[in-house]
Amino acid sequence: MTSSAKANRAAPARKRMTAAERRNQLVDTARSVFADRGYEAATIEEVAAKAGVSKPVVYEHFGGKEGLYAVVVDREMEMVLEVFSRAMREDRSKTRIEQIALALLTYVEERADGFRILTRNSSVEHSGGYSTLLNDLVGQVENHLEGEFERKNLDPELAPLYAQALVGMVAMTAQWWLEVRTPPKEAVAAHIVNLSWYGLIGLKENPVAIEPSRLGGPDGTVEPAPGD
Repeated sequence: MTSSAKANRAAPARKRMTAAERRNQLVDTARSVFADRGYEAATIEEVAAKAGVSKPVVYEHFGGKEGLYAVVVDREMEMVLEVFSRAMREDRSKTRIEQIALALLTYVEERADGFRILTRNSSVEHSGGYSTLLNDLVGQVENHLEGEFERKNLDPELAPLYAQALVGMVAMTAQWWLEVRTPPKEAVAAHIVNLSWYGLIGLKENPVAIEPSRLGGPDGTVEPAPGD
């Protein structure tokens, strides 16, 4: 027997993936391709080549590029909602805000490809995924703030406004941090808490905007209001 024949006999047969394993592999591969190339430039050929399969295998699982993209987006949304929901279970409000910020930043750090896909615009219908995700997060924060406002004798009808502001602050900071990666995520979360928490505990019942008549000259100074 030749050495080549012996090597062939000794080589173990490669284990065939189950349908679920293959599907997960294709989703992971597609996430990387969509993040690098964008939806329009990405192709099924590239996904198949990187996964080591033929194009018909991808079509069999997802029907086409749009179906594959939708699954990728759905999985990322589910992951963000899960980490956010865990953070919302914190008992103390200050700790809850910090955990929400840290959870989102950790997701950005560990799954940058997924976050880029969620925040990137595309021409497919599923591009509204990030807006839908933020609305879901706002809804959870709003429910929490309503109870907090009632306990502090503040108008609970303002909870949606503050929920939008809080989620928007965390989400926009996460997008910024995705590119700069400094300072460390723990420091970023602490600064978000510093701004949001100390703003929340000092809320005025009836805040009033600066009147145009009180605005100063070109230097932007503001005249003090009576009683200030």
